[in-house]
Amino acid sequence: MICHYIGIFKKEKLTAIALAQFIDLNKLESFGDRDKCIKTAIRNFVFKNFASHVLFIGNNMLTGQNAFALADEKDKTQVLQTLKEASLELRKHFKASGLPIHLISFKDFYPEEVSDFQLPEFQKSYQFSSQPNMVFDIDPSWKSEQDYINALTKKYRDQYKRARKKAEGLEKRKMHLEEIKEQEETIYDLYLHVAKNAPFNTFFLAKNHFSTFKRILKDRFLFYGYFLDGKLIGFNTLIKNGTAMDTYFLGYDDSIQKEKMLYLNMLYDMIAYSINKGFKEVIFARTALEIKSSVGAKPIQMAGYIEHANPMLNRCMKRVFDYLEPETLWQQRSPFKE
Repeated sequence: MICHYIGIFKKEKLTAIALAQFIDLNKLESFGDRDKCIKTAIRNFVFKNFASHVLFIGNNMLTGQNAFALADEKDKTQVLQTLKEASLELRKHFKASGLPIHLISFKDFYPEEVSDFQLPEFQKSYQFSSQPNMVFDIDPSWKSEQDYINALTKKYRDQYKRARKKAEGLEKRKMHLEEIKEQEETIYDLYLHVAKNAPFNTFFLAKNHFSTFKRILKDRFLFYGYFLDGKLIGFNTLIKNGTAMDTYFLGYDDSIQKEKMLYLNMLYDMIAYSINKGFKEVIFARTALEIKSSVGAKPIQMAGYIEHANPMLNRCMKRVFDYLEPETLWQQRSPFKE
């Protein structure tokens, strides 16, 4: 991954900032090992040969609108037009370095932001949606985890009690920088186990990713380890992002995960912490949609815009995208009392 940071100025005044990430998918050994089928093989071939160099305007490692920030909302149209121009300039820059960009993608935007892209500059871009962003809204009246539990129906209160009982014997603790460094090998193995079992990946983290984040973000980055008999068997991470809590990457030992209902307990722990600290929402992101909905997260369909450098392939983008997007079947749950 190569990052660029974009400043947009109105005369001498900085009016917007944006993030661009170039990802070379040819560097990946695997896009994900979970699904073994012909469709997956075709998808991997297409990505390797026709879509391996991708320029994201936005953060490919977080779900939500993390592409740009504005000093003044009134400037949004001009900012988007300028960002499109900047993306094309970056494409020229990478081509000159021997890295031709196949795809430029602007991601992730909420439904109310879609109308902002009704501009001539984005006419050739295909508007796409992938798996929804699972967002947990925290009721302003909740002041503790018990308030959350009281709001659940009997079925989901029983699920909560069952998960907590299964987790008996586990020790959960906040890990600081030195301990994260000491446990780096184990942490990476736990992360990689989960990452490789995802249906699709566009990147794998570096081994020192979590210690680097902790060193730079300090108390804004939270790392929680789960221990059994003194051994690290799982972890989750959170990023404080204004009034929202962004869930980040996690890892676990799969055999213990099932026995201790570890993943579900992690979701409950993230909710409890966010309520106690006064956050307004938890961004649970994509994947594991059904279990996230069982704790109260709701799906929000995000939009993105993608354009291929080859005009012929770009005209077929809808058909190609619909074929390559991994299909996810799930049932939305409603855990709260009416």
